[in-house]
Amino acid sequence: MPRLQPVVRPTGLAVLLIVAGTIGLAAAGTLTLDKLHLLADPNAQLSCSFSVLIGCATNLSSAQGNIFGFPNSLLGVVGWTVVIAIGVAILAGARFARWYWIGLNVGVTGAIALVLWLIQQSIFVLDILCPWCMVTWSVTFPTFLAVTFYNVKTGNIPAPESVRRVASVAFGWLPVITLGCLIAVAVVAQVEMDFLHRL
Repeated sequence: MPRLQPVVRPTGLAVLLIVAGTIGLAAAGTLTLDKLHLLADPNAQLSCSFSVLIGCATNLSSAQGNIFGFPNSLLGVVGWTVVIAIGVAILAGARFARWYWIGLNVGVTGAIALVLWLIQQSIFVLDILCPWCMVTWSVTFPTFLAVTFYNVKTGNIPAPESVRRVASVAFGWLPVITLGCLIAVAVVAQVEMDFLHRL
C-alpha cells in the first residue's frame, strides 16, 4: 500500500499573514481614528500630516477614501483581522479545504486591486502620499503574492507543472519580489510627483 505524503504546514506563510495582518490592522485602525477626528473637526491637525506632499487628511476626505460610502480603512480593519485569524489558525494546526484557499486568494486579489487603484489615485489625481496608506500598500503586496504563489505551487489553483515550479521558486524570493514592487511604486511617484525635491 503506498504511503500518503504528509501535509506540510505552511508555517512561513502563517507567520507572514500574522505579521502583515498586524501591521495592516494597526494602519487601518489609525486611519479610522483619524477619520473620526476629521468628522468631529474638519480642521483637525492629524499626526500623519507632515507637509503638502505627505499627509492623510486629503485622502480621508476625498471620494477615493470612501469609495463604498464609508471609509476604506474599515475594509482594512475587517480584512486584516481575517488575515490574522487565518495565520493563527494555520499555526494551531488547522487544515483548510481547497475552496477556502481559493476564497482567501479572491479576497487578497480584491485587496491588491483596490490598493493599485488607490496608488494610482494618490499619485496621479490627489497628488499626495498618505503615510498610513503606504504602510497598508507595503503589506498588501507580500500578502497577495505569498497567498497566490502558495496556492499555485500546492495546486489549490490549477496550473501546469512548469507554472507550479515557477511559483515555488518565486515563493522563496518573496522579499525580493515585494521590494521590487515597492521600488516600482516609488519610481512612479518620483517621476510623476517629484517628491524628493518637494519634501
